Amino acid sequence: MDGITALAKKKEVPIHKHTIWYYLGGMTLFLFIIQVCTGILLLFYYRPSAEEAFESVQFLMAEVEFGWLVRSIHAWSANLMIFTLFLHLFSVLLVKAYRKPREITWFSGVALMGIALAFGFTGYLLPWNELAYFATRVGTEIVGAVPLVGEFLLRVARGGDDVTGATLTRFYALHVAVLPALTTAILGLHLFLVQKQGMSIPTKVEQEGGSRGTMPFLPDFLLRDLVGWLTALAVLAALAAYFPAHLGEKADPFASAPAGIKPEWYFMFMFQTLKYLPAHILGIEGEIIGILGFGIAGVLVLLIPFLDRRSARGEPSPVFTWIGIGIIVYIIVLTYLGYTVDPTV
Repeated sequence: MDGITALAKKKEVPIHKHTIWYYLGGMTLFLFIIQVCTGILLLFYYRPSAEEAFESVQFLMAEVEFGWLVRSIHAWSANLMIFTLFLHLFSVLLVKAYRKPREITWFSGVALMGIALAFGFTGYLLPWNELAYFATRVGTEIVGAVPLVGEFLLRVARGGDDVTGATLTRFYALHVAVLPALTTAILGLHLFLVQKQGMSIPTKVEQEGGSRGTMPFLPDFLLRDLVGWLTALAVLAALAAYFPAHLGEKADPFASAPAGIKPEWYFMFMFQTLKYLPAHILGIEGEIIGILGFGIAGVLVLLIPFLDRRSARGEPSPVFTWIGIGIIVYIIVLTYLGYTVDPTV
């Protein structure tokens, strides 16, 4: 702890036109802390079984004082955390902060992005309501389409052949034990590396001499961080109060899927992509091609520090900048299409 404190006191933050992006990491961390705190409060009342999960959440929202607010804050902070994490990841990509010696920092950040999406997927089922049940069934069916190991992965994810109480128990264990343990380990490494290596200065700023010096992390940068956190807290409180999380109807495995089933917004671009693919491509199921494509894309994003050779040498690399912009545009457009062109998905 003394070593981390010493690093923080010595740390200097560069000042330039891209300094604002440095605040996204702290914002994401703040929202994660809110997730942990509200999640612990929810655990006092939640019962992870198909027979009692829905009723326990219903009791929390209707009978426990401010229970509805705690659940709403938990739900909204999850969405805001993933949103700021997307912004943080792509800002690092566009300013090329993954360059040597920050490759491990990039790897840990991409891993945290994957874990955050896993948090969203596993947490969605826990209220055991109608929409969550059928959305989870669709989501796990996509996992089952993975070549060779799909059927095995499907049974592991569901704890059987269908979404049942065993699935709920598995998702609960992942959500409150396995994923938090992974997050703690990887986040600790990520924060240590950020403190040790300092903030990366974009290649163009270095070449153009656009840096206007530095400011100390303690207290200058941290105080600015706190202003952002208080702003985020105000936005979060307003969203939770004016747009509280709804519970809906209890899941009925024997009922037909209701209209309007769709994944969370951060999965929509993938879901919509799979929907647009033809049934077969070169004799292979389109869904399999799509899943393989997303898997390959994820690996390529992870390996960007080694693929972007020009940035590794400190030279401008417009190719990967445009690739990053293309990914952002693709995600936005497909998400928009998922909610507007085909709103009944």
